[in-house]
Amino acid sequence: MPEYYDPQTYPKQWNYLQTGTIIDQYVIERELAHGGFSSVYLARQIADQIQVAIKEYLPRKFAHRTWNNQVVANSEEAETFFKRGRVLFFEEAKVLSKLKHPNIVEVIGFFKANSTVYMVMTYDYGVTLNKLLSNKLLPVSEELLLTLFKTLLAGLGHIHNQHFVHLDIKPSNILVRPGNEALLLDFGAIQSFPKSHLGKQSKVLTKGYSPIEQHNLSAQLGPWTDIYAVGASMRTCLDNKIPVPAQDRAVEDTLIPAVKAFKKKYPEYLLNAIDWAMALQPEDRPQSVAELLKVFDGE
Repeated sequence: MPEYYDPQTYPKQWNYLQTGTIIDQYVIERELAHGGFSSVYLARQIADQIQVAIKEYLPRKFAHRTWNNQVVANSEEAETFFKRGRVLFFEEAKVLSKLKHPNIVEVIGFFKANSTVYMVMTYDYGVTLNKLLSNKLLPVSEELLLTLFKTLLAGLGHIHNQHFVHLDIKPSNILVRPGNEALLLDFGAIQSFPKSHLGKQSKVLTKGYSPIEQHNLSAQLGPWTDIYAVGASMRTCLDNKIPVPAQDRAVEDTLIPAVKAFKKKYPEYLLNAIDWAMALQPEDRPQSVAELLKVFDGE
């Protein structure tokens, strides 16, 4: 193993835990997904063979896996960021383990191993909304939108009631389950509110889904911040493309309102709800999930 991390020579298979790896009380079956900060695996509990999903903290910008599965920082400079992220990941697991709701991914445990941390979640069957849209697996109807986003908002409302904001709602973080009910995934950006601002290391942005206040480290964030991302996710269902980013809209708003662009395809109340949720300025949006749900219910 070289003393420094060289991505050109580093074996690609070491990026992931291999099938059959035993960790804590689980055996890894296969990788499910990965991002810049973590990987998610399908695994089984050794004792009862129940399938679970395990999320592993592995920020590839700052750390790598050694031949014996230890996760170590790439350099002394990267070690500070790696350790800080590890603490935040563990705190995320603690918070999620208390947020019990049918439309929120359920964390059933967390543990430390291999010099990193792991989050154990229930394994739910379904397809993420981005894959459902890109593969055109279902027609986007009024009924689908209402069922999916009402259930998503039910889970989101529970999060807000516990004084947290998700801050990374987007189609790839929405699992569409049988019956078209939503399950909200990936709480890596979760923050408590009210809070005057985000720390620089805590800021998570997704082009097209993050509202303008999320780009501002001194801005006040709250339920209205997540509501913009919900509206943007709904708009993606109509356009089947990522919406115009909020920062671009702030310079010149070229986004045609949904009520104009889709007036012949969907009911006016639904299109108005999407436009309201995607209002550029935070104060012009619904301030709570309850306000948005009233529009969905025809009030």
